[in-house]
Amino acid sequence: MNASILWIFLPMGAGTILLFLRNERWVAFVAGSLSALLALIAWLLPIENAYAIGNYAFKLSSTFEILGRRLILTANEQPMLTLIYGAAAFWFIASSSIGKAHRLIPLGLIVTGLLVASLAVEPFLYAALLIEVAVLLTTPLLLPPHQKPGRGLLRFITFQTLAMPLILFTGWLLRGIEADPGANALIRQAAILLGIGFVFLLAVIPFHTWIPLLGEESSPYLTGFVFWVFPTFALLFGAGFIDRYAWIRTAPQLPSILSAVGALMVAGGGLLAAIQNNLGRILGYAVLVETGFSLLALSLLEAQGIELFFLLFVPRLIAMGLLALGLETLKKDAAGLDFAQVRGLARPWPFAAASLLLAALSLAGLPALAGFPIRLAIWESLATVSLPATAWTLVGSLGLGIAALRAAAALVAAPAQAAWEARESWPERLFMSLGWLVLFGLGAFPQWMIPLLNRLPAIFEHLGH
Repeated sequence: MNASILWIFLPMGAGTILLFLRNERWVAFVAGSLSALLALIAWLLPIENAYAIGNYAFKLSSTFEILGRRLILTANEQPMLTLIYGAAAFWFIASSSIGKAHRLIPLGLIVTGLLVASLAVEPFLYAALLIEVAVLLTTPLLLPPHQKPGRGLLRFITFQTLAMPLILFTGWLLRGIEADPGANALIRQAAILLGIGFVFLLAVIPFHTWIPLLGEESSPYLTGFVFWVFPTFALLFGAGFIDRYAWIRTAPQLPSILSAVGALMVAGGGLLAAIQNNLGRILGYAVLVETGFSLLALSLLEAQGIELFFLLFVPRLIAMGLLALGLETLKKDAAGLDFAQVRGLARPWPFAAASLLLAALSLAGLPALAGFPIRLAIWESLATVSLPATAWTLVGSLGLGIAALRAAAALVAAPAQAAWEARESWPERLFMSLGWLVLFGLGAFPQWMIPLLNRLPAIFEHLGH
């Protein structure tokens, strides 16, 4: 058996079949079980080992050739596969409670398989094409039938598509650099094109406008999945570039550039979130803050920085999922997500309102919640390198915290005679309560993430070593 068949083609095939299954619960059950099983196999069964089940013996091989290209998944990538498919199971299982399973899961599985392929493909630069295909597949995921696309979706597709030719052209230049490492002109051209490509791919300010627009226009839960999956893979893709090419990794300007861009995104995202009057837009700006913190961790370039880069993934997943689930639940009783439209909804929907508040405060780095320990470690490390960058990240976190409190004020602003009740279904209450427990648990015991995440830096050959 081949690892690529198991973790790339099987999810894509399952997603295609589930397109024709209409029962929400069965779609969620099949996809959630499959994703959890793939995560478990990635954790327990090392690639390139031989296994026997009764009279049947097999070996998980790492390399798969297709159309003259290779997909390579080794044992070093298995912790990453555990994280990715564990996260997919989290999104897929909870989607059934809000009636979004059939919209999310089939295309979500296909997109996840394509993005895993983007990290496995050789030559490495073909990843850009796979990411572009995944971007195009999100159009039917985010856009209901017979509805015109909004500005956010159009800008998302446009900006992500603009990144692809820049990155591919960089690959052509990289061949010249490998042939002549002293070609300074080629190195400068490649660095500029690569930088612009990732500015589009990561939605760096001012090319971020699609994120708040998409958060305002589309289903919060579906948008939340897109906001989690694409920045995560884009960051891994970018870190892979840094690890693969010595002229990038050893450039003396790289830490300063990553630190400056990360601080800009944290400060800009937090301050812009603080002045918003729409919960969907606040979700979008929280994504910018999270991407900024990942770039700040990556800017440290040492073992601790790479560990922090990966430690951000799990708290981000839980907070983003809980925030999206809370917003989707509130939207059942509101025409939109403007503060005026959700005013007073904390009384009939207390679980959703509490989920929204706790998730946003975790993303802001409030002590006792999952986001705080990792942010504290980043602030401590960053303070030894750049005090201005540290100060701006604190300002951005404060801005996101203010946005969370303003949202809470709108949600509880109900007439005194309004009764408290809980309209959430029992599955919604269960998923939200579990999310609260995880946020507080990881805030108090961040070392629970260590068994998984201390193996993740092995996917890089040079970074963190």
